Amino acid sequence: MSNYLAVAMITATLQRTLQGVVQRDIEGARVTTVRPSDIGNGTPETGVNLFLYQVITNPALNNIDATPSRSRGNPTKRQAALDLYYMFSFYGNEVELEPQRLLGSVVRSLNDKRVISQEMIRESCRDATLAFLQESDLADQVQQISIVPLNLNLEDLSKAWSVFFQTPYLLSLGYKVLVVMLEGDESPTRGLPIRDRRTNGLPPYFSQPQIEQVMDQGGISQPILSDSMLVLIGKQLKGDWSTQVRLCGVEVAPTEVSDTQILLSLSQVPTAVLRAGVQSLQVIHPPQSSDLEARRRGKESNAFPFVLRPRLLDVELLEAIGEEEDLRSGQLQLQLNLPIGVKQRVVMVLNEWRSDRPADYIPASYLFDAPSRTEENTAVTIAFQDVRLGEYLVRLMVGGAESQLQVDDQPESPTYDWYVAPKVVIH
Repeated sequence: MSNYLAVAMITATLQRTLQGVVQRDIEGARVTTVRPSDIGNGTPETGVNLFLYQVITNPALNNIDATPSRSRGNPTKRQAALDLYYMFSFYGNEVELEPQRLLGSVVRSLNDKRVISQEMIRESCRDATLAFLQESDLADQVQQISIVPLNLNLEDLSKAWSVFFQTPYLLSLGYKVLVVMLEGDESPTRGLPIRDRRTNGLPPYFSQPQIEQVMDQGGISQPILSDSMLVLIGKQLKGDWSTQVRLCGVEVAPTEVSDTQILLSLSQVPTAVLRAGVQSLQVIHPPQSSDLEARRRGKESNAFPFVLRPRLLDVELLEAIGEEEDLRSGQLQLQLNLPIGVKQRVVMVLNEWRSDRPADYIPASYLFDAPSRTEENTAVTIAFQDVRLGEYLVRLMVGGAESQLQVDDQPESPTYDWYVAPKVVIH
């Protein structure tokens, strides 16, 4: 961060850097920092005028560090991120093309120096003629300060000279310097953190159950299958009279219920209503009475999504067309444990499997879409084409939910810790 001298320090550094360059290229040339309307009133006959005509807040970095640092408890001062817009004007003997020579000298120099370095700033601070800027700490700024040319067309230049300067036009070009960080003097106050949210049990909204997480009992990394034990974590999950879980259109009584956790075995849900893919469930608190008016006073939680993965039970090669070592085309029939919806997208994945793995061998991988269906079924037939001979691991993705591969868990097996099933041999 930098103090209030940062903007003036940028201007002074640019002036000092360019002064040595233009004076070497054009004898007697000077770099000034006056308003364009004052050029010719006490300025040299030949020179470059550097004028800061616009300052814009940089939206990407303005106060970017303040909020995260305050949340960590660190005392942080607010800062402003600024982009500075400069107009360089060139004047001198037009017969000897001095303005154009000065322009070339400045463009060459700024093209070489795309960044205002810390050393350039420190040299300016040490300059005796810039004693009023010696307390500047711009050299300590972490963010890089870049010099970027502006592509101003004739209309932009006309507006700038007529609105900002209101003087006859001189040969000029624009540059942008970004980004300059100015730090404030005062640290913002910070309130105490919230220890607890107390609603005092205000009905009906605040007493509703809320689901925050759904996972397999084995852990959040375990897949959810049709026989999984689900763990529902949340708040106010236990009802006053009873607690139900609505899933796939049916309501099921959970195995265990507490105010913050529910255990639900998916084996209690009829297989006929379960579908692979993204599903949702709700916690229901039915009223004690069954009449309509009392039922309206029941409570329902938010709907929480989870992915139910299918299980591939059997893979059968129906046909494979091809001769000798040619690529094969044919059909596979796959049997799942869950019905496949009519509108669900089904994709078959084949990954070539070999127990011997040469170093230079690249196993083949294929994806095939299942055809559209008119009714729900647990079996699906999928065509494949241009598949090379071999043994393949088979997966099925139903509604984005992928069937699981079996892993060899026998330590003495040569394929220990490999995927080993389900497989099919295409021959």
